[in-house]
Amino acid sequence: MSSLDPGRKAGLRRELESLLGKSAVLSDPEELLVYESDGLTLFRALADFVIFPTSVEQVAAVVRLANRESLPFVARGAGTGLAGGCLPAEGGLVISLMRMNRVLEVDYENQIAVVEPGLVNLHLSWAVGPKGFYYAPDPSSQQACTIGGNIANNSGGPHTLKYGVTVNHVLGLEVVLPDGEIVWLGGRTRESQGYDLTGLFVGSEGTFGIATKIIVRILRRPQAVKTVLAVFDAVEAASESVSAVIGRGLVPAAMEMIDQLTISAVEDAFGCGYPRDAAAALLIELDGLREGMEAQAERVIAACRENGAREVRAARDETERQLLWKGRKSAFGAYGRISPAYMVMDGVIPRTRLPEVLHRVNEIVGAHDLRVGNVFHAGDGNLHPNILYDPRKPGEVERVVKAGGDILKVCAEVGGSISGEHGIGLEKIDYMPLIFTEADLHAMRGVRDAWNPRGLCNPGKIFPSRKACGEASIAYRPHPIEAQGLAQRF
Repeated sequence: MSSLDPGRKAGLRRELESLLGKSAVLSDPEELLVYESDGLTLFRALADFVIFPTSVEQVAAVVRLANRESLPFVARGAGTGLAGGCLPAEGGLVISLMRMNRVLEVDYENQIAVVEPGLVNLHLSWAVGPKGFYYAPDPSSQQACTIGGNIANNSGGPHTLKYGVTVNHVLGLEVVLPDGEIVWLGGRTRESQGYDLTGLFVGSEGTFGIATKIIVRILRRPQAVKTVLAVFDAVEAASESVSAVIGRGLVPAAMEMIDQLTISAVEDAFGCGYPRDAAAALLIELDGLREGMEAQAERVIAACRENGAREVRAARDETERQLLWKGRKSAFGAYGRISPAYMVMDGVIPRTRLPEVLHRVNEIVGAHDLRVGNVFHAGDGNLHPNILYDPRKPGEVERVVKAGGDILKVCAEVGGSISGEHGIGLEKIDYMPLIFTEADLHAMRGVRDAWNPRGLCNPGKIFPSRKACGEASIAYRPHPIEAQGLAQRF
């Protein structure tokens, strides 16, 4: 529900239209509904306006207007986030960056590209592919997610195991700070003087400002790629094979695990060639120099067989390789065929604890009379239990939220973390004390406040807030999801 009276809202709309043009401002309730959530549809809230700037000057002008009017604002890319990170505060502005989607420059000699935040991740690899280059960070949603959103959440992906997460590929950023000032962080080289503010900004979940230009590294495509599918009759055997491969000194580009429920969903949807009767499968990819590639693949295959794989086969050609990856990267979509809704969890654990934790995840979800599909980055211990549910059934949403919280507690208990790549957003703010002390949180709030002293830039995210004193200058008002009993402020 809008926090503005009709007269003030009409005046602000006229002012926004003068800054951006009429076609760049939405304020009708029906139009705003499209932006009431991100990929975590469990939580919803409406903004007063959704706007579509096309330049850094327009972004800065809107942010200055928001400051003048004390309106909260949040940047949004494709809305594929899975933690409620770009959910608007009650009212305020959603600044959609989807019209800032250009590749501005490619410097092949220095292997960098300058892009706008609304560029779809995969489109950068398409742009530089003809010259033999690609952009390494590849979230499973890379066909839809934007590089700006990846910056906000420091996104990972299947190839994180070898190539690292987004922050390892970002050199510099043009940023509109929360007061509307435009600054540059970092530059065009891997090292810059002073504090690593670029590294600090990446992963700040949109609470430090809005990135409007991004300088990223692009890599040459490897000489050779080998993709192996290992099939198991027990999840435990697949889990143990992950550590066995890495224990042999091998660092695959990717090691992805897919469980039985997910295999069935994917095969029904796409027919990718995964054995339907398998308990689990590992998709393992090696890349690098052509010389020695076959020998590495043989060592991977041997490790899987020695740990119980009933079948291990390499993709025969690029077509089969792409089909195997299609199954992995389209798994979330395949769940939509078998369940009205699902919640994608995101936690990290030491990979040696995979067998134990997967067993506990299944126990937790079963105890809540729900189903779970597991498809995740096994090589770096980044779990994604996907809890299937039907929001139309009384009590089912509450059970999903409880099960999700119990899974996060297990991740923390075994020495892991409550987020690997999706961020904390709104979803996990109540679970931050599982891994951080109050002193930790106080220190991190201090950093956030140094960038965002008025608390207008993406408020209500990451940190548990306190009803008594408030964490920002914004007066406390219960968020709609609190009113529904789905979240609690500390």
